[in-house]
Amino acid sequence: MKIWFDLSNSPHINLFAHMIRDLESEGHEVVITCRPLANTIDLLDLHRFRYQVVGVHYGGKFALKLLGFPIRVWQLVRYLRRQRIDVAISQSSFHSPLVAWLLRVRSIYMNDNEHAMGNIPSFLFASRIMVPEFLSIEKLRKQWASPRKVVAYPGVKEGIYLWQLDERQPRRDARAKARPTVYIRPEPWTAQYYKGSRDFLDETILGIKDQVQVIVLPRGKDQGLHYREPQFAGVRVVDTALDIADIAPDCDLFIGAGGTMTREMAVLGVPTISVYQDDLLDVDRHLLQQGALVHEPQPTAAGVLAALGKAARKPPNKALLDKGRQAYTMIKGAVLGR
Repeated sequence: MKIWFDLSNSPHINLFAHMIRDLESEGHEVVITCRPLANTIDLLDLHRFRYQVVGVHYGGKFALKLLGFPIRVWQLVRYLRRQRIDVAISQSSFHSPLVAWLLRVRSIYMNDNEHAMGNIPSFLFASRIMVPEFLSIEKLRKQWASPRKVVAYPGVKEGIYLWQLDERQPRRDARAKARPTVYIRPEPWTAQYYKGSRDFLDETILGIKDQVQVIVLPRGKDQGLHYREPQFAGVRVVDTALDIADIAPDCDLFIGAGGTMTREMAVLGVPTISVYQDDLLDVDRHLLQQGALVHEPQPTAAGVLAALGKAARKPPNKALLDKGRQAYTMIKGAVLGR
């Protein structure tokens, strides 16, 4: 079987990396397409995957995104016609279901963001829609998802791959560090769904940078340049790809303005503060209910330092990891038509 993965954003590589290797080891052929967004290409290179860059990212303006949508669809159709794929699978790739429909092949569309407008065409054209078990079917209906297409998988998306990471995660170094390490993932400047403030973490970063080691993980080149300005001297900016297994053991506190990385750290038991300023996703509410993270949309330096003083690492969330293993088997089975 020839299976197409459209990995259109950096979190999708970790999500599908083990499945891609698994399928290839069983004799299936995998076709990977991507676009230059965040650390997507860096992560593909880190995993040593073969891939084809198709199209570009059209930035944060809705009008440009709308204009760019049919362009990338056409580019993908033109490239994939020669590949003769049998099935398509993607997470939040709004192009993939329509491209698969135009190519007359089966498609699986996964999503855990009920606020993304790109779900509307994706839900319409996908053969199967796979979402976390706690995502409201009523919210999916509002985005034109047919209930007969919807399959709920156990747990959260991050569990689908973190159960494998937990099995190989190195032990945390128990030796005392000169200063605790705080990793920060800022707000998504170019995301259509995000309506919160921009640069609202700057004051907090400036207030803690002389007392802790701050490592900022920007979401793009412009954001990386912003945190390299002179006032942030002493802050380490890492805009190349980092493996989760490298971040988690080193991190004493993770601060994230939403997104996959924030949820990854929470599931792995790292003390985590979500500072997301827009409406929370159902997945984040689920993790809040489980006590896996806290939500503080107006962070202060004093509050962060107080949280760091009380922070205690927990074991990885076994229930979510066990569900993730089940979800992995379910999704792989769907790809293979089982």
